[in-house]
Amino acid sequence: MYVSLRDRPHADGTENRDGVRRVSTTVVLLGVVSLLTDVSSEMVASVLPLYLTAVVGLSPIAYGFLDGIYQGVSAFVRLAGGYAGDRGGQPKWVAVFGYGASALSRIAMLPATGFAAITAVVTADRLGKGLRTAPRDALIAGASDPSMLGRSFGVHRTLDTFGAALGPLVAFALLAAVPGSYDSIFVVSFAVAVVGVAVLVLFVPNLKTATQGARLGLRRVAAEVTGRRLRRPLFAAGLLGLVTVGDGFLYLALQDRDDFAATWFPLLYVGTSVAYLGLAVPLGRLADRVGRARVLVAGHGALLACYLLAALPTGGLTLTLAVLLCLGVYYAATDGVLPALVSRLVAAETRGSGIAAAQTVVVLARFAASLLFGLLWSLQGPGWSLLLFAGLLTAAVPAAGWLLRGIERREATA
Repeated sequence: MYVSLRDRPHADGTENRDGVRRVSTTVVLLGVVSLLTDVSSEMVASVLPLYLTAVVGLSPIAYGFLDGIYQGVSAFVRLAGGYAGDRGGQPKWVAVFGYGASALSRIAMLPATGFAAITAVVTADRLGKGLRTAPRDALIAGASDPSMLGRSFGVHRTLDTFGAALGPLVAFALLAAVPGSYDSIFVVSFAVAVVGVAVLVLFVPNLKTATQGARLGLRRVAAEVTGRRLRRPLFAAGLLGLVTVGDGFLYLALQDRDDFAATWFPLLYVGTSVAYLGLAVPLGRLADRVGRARVLVAGHGALLACYLLAALPTGGLTLTLAVLLCLGVYYAATDGVLPALVSRLVAAETRGSGIAAAQTVVVLARFAASLLFGLLWSLQGPGWSLLLFAGLLTAAVPAAGWLLRGIERREATA
């Protein structure tokens, strides 16, 4: 059954009995789905960099290729997922297909032993993520008051990140109980992902994001995606993505310089997630007040601090925690803020496609960044590579700020 927010602006509930606006139930339910999915995915992701480099024996270049796939392969289907949700007016079921594909990839890790097989499984997981992300974010935007978009995405990302923090803890506990038992991680990960898909199917309403009966042509979608309102945000997002080092490389750089990070490697993901967890809603609300573009650009200042701290020749507990805190600040200021920004720059019926376009640009740029950083690491080591990227990011931040200046005055009226 369709639920049209255009006809029923409070169908999902945005006010309590005292008239105080609140985040809709749909957003919270989608957050629960993401929480369970991230418990599943981060169980695997938190051990994968160390496993591939220390156990399988991949070189930094090979790991950079795999990390690039992890970051970038979903770009090939993000636009398809966003367009499918917009065209059919049923973004929920497109998201269900994506979440289901990722869930199946967890159990497929059991027989995957070689680099090629692991690459195929990672690719399937990321394709599922690519399909689901834009339709899910379109559902969040469609269920939310426009003045609360930053807060709504912040609440969703908080729940999502809570799962990201739990996942490595579960993986760490399993490996502590049964050292080297990666199979147990894959089985438990699959079970948790299945529960997440069940919540989505059974409890999340299929909020209609396009006019009933409408069929969007590719020409209309292309006009929105390449139009004047989105052009500068896409350039800015791509520029910043080109100088964004993947989390796995940052954690490996920390592990390379001191024993603390090496001993507690799977829990490095937890530290980042805890910082993100505490800051996603406050920074989302700040973005609603002072401007989403400003918070998006400022968040990359925290990423710059990550590079500089991780590049230091010595580390220890304090510096490691500082890197994780800065990385959490970066994600809280950017991950939900970008779709919140873009969702108001396109017409409602092409919202999923617009969000997908921005996310596609980002992941393709990060794919290139991962390949480049892996090559630089092999040639000159992590420290100098991080300093080089820090210099590039220092130049990219003001350029992105200029591109996004006044962009929120161009919000679509549709």
